[in-house]
Parts: sequence; structure tokens; C-alpha cells
Amino acid sequence: MPWKSILRQLWLPALVFVVLLVATAGSTSFYFPPLTEVLAALWHELAHGGLVEDLLFSLRNIVLGLALATAVGVGAGLVIGEVRALRLATGPLLDFARATPTVGFVPVIILTLGIGSGPKVFLIFLGSVWPILLNTISGVRSIGPAVHETARGYRIPWPLRFRRVILPGALPQILAGVRVALSIAVVLMVVSEIYGSPIGLGNFILQSGSSFHVAETWAGTLLIGIVGYALSVLLLLVEHRLLGWYHQRAPRERAPRTPPATSSEKSNGVVV
Repeated sequence: MPWKSILRQLWLPALVFVVLLVATAGSTSFYFPPLTEVLAALWHELAHGGLVEDLLFSLRNIVLGLALATAVGVGAGLVIGEVRALRLATGPLLDFARATPTVGFVPVIILTLGIGSGPKVFLIFLGSVWPILLNTISGVRSIGPAVHETARGYRIPWPLRFRRVILPGALPQILAGVRVALSIAVVLMVVSEIYGSPIGLGNFILQSGSSFHVAETWAGTLLIGIVGYALSVLLLLVEHRLLGWYHQRAPRERAPRTPPATSSEKSNGVVV
């Protein structure tokens, strides 16, 4: 990625960081400590505390839950989007599931499955699968009828058509659904670890807040934001890698030549 592009994307976050650093430098508020104190607490917990273990636990849950949601959502979405009868039959069920807040299942899942890593992964999967599934269905439906007719005309086998025609055509919307699912996965990770977990970033924030360790609480919140941003950037890099043909710029048009002056005419070397 060119340096100019990186600077265009990072100048505003860097400016906000500097503003917060200066604005909170002389803060004496118990609830809003200086940013330097928050950063010091973050470094101390990462270097000497158990925050690294909490971070790895949360990252593993997000990766497993999102990977499972991607596999199920893309696989089911390709089939539902291609088969019209199945799409019509599952439409009301998918709309109902999409409208139901996943956070409401947290107490039930913890009560029935316990407080280990499995329930967290299942909850992240349950909340993340719907945007991926619905975007995959929409991506399949957005493929032009002429593409399907051409594939049938050349008698392309069904598995090859899925792999070479339908999946690449729906991939831009699939990855857009994965980006939406990532933000949902981060939220559900925090909520699930707050309600019932002895480890994780959500549990770290809960314990720090209950003990009135305000700097550590802000440090945990900041770390969650950093994790979410880092995962989003990583996903964008993967998207640009897979969709180079989709994000490719159009060839630059040549600048038109400057037309000759028409407001005056030359006659015998004298401008009239």
C-alpha cells in the first residue's frame, strides 16, 4: 500500500490521539484519567498482568466464531440464493432471525452451555452468520441472468459453475457481509465475557470497573478498539487481495490537448 494512501487514512486518528493526549494531560477527574496514565496501565497489564491471556482468549473466540459463521453463511447462502423455491420458503424465517437481537440469547446460552469457550464461540457464530448469509443470497441474486444462461449454454457442470461463476460473482457482497459480521462479533465477544466468563477482555473490563480501577478499565476498552480496528484492516487487506479485479482502477484517460485559440485569427503574421 503506498505511503500516501496510508497517510490519508491515518492522519485523522493521529490528530485525535494528539488532541486527547493534550486535552487530558492535566485531568484530575477520577473517571477520566490522563491518556498517558491509561497507556501506562495498558502497557503494565500487557507486560506484567494477565491481559495477554485475556486477549488471546478473546481473539480465539472471535476467529473461531467468525470462521464458522463464514463457512455456514456462505455455503447456505449460495444454495438458497441459487434455488428459488428454497429462497421463498426460507425468506420469513431468515427475516425473523435477522430481527431477533442475539444479545437476548446470552443468559439462555450461558445457562444451558456453561461459561467455557464453547458458548462464547457459539454466540459469536449465532450473531455473525446472518449478515454473511443474507449478503451471500443477495450477491447470488445480483448475478445477471445472461451469466447463468451462458453457463448453462456451455453445459458447465453444477460444481464448477458454483466455484467459477456464482462464488466469484457474489464474493464482493459476501466480504461486505463479513465486515458487518466482524463488528457484531466484537460486540458479542465483550458481552458474553462480561456476563459469564472467568477470562477474556470483557471479564477484564468488568473486574477492573468493579474494583474502581478506572485507568485499567479504560485500558481494556482501548485495547478492544485496537483489536477491532486491526481485524478490520486485516480483513480489508484480504478483500483487496481476493478482489483485485473488482477494485482495479480504470485506465487513466489522456489529458486532452489544448485546442488552438479561436478568438483571434492570424493574417500575414498580424493578430487581428
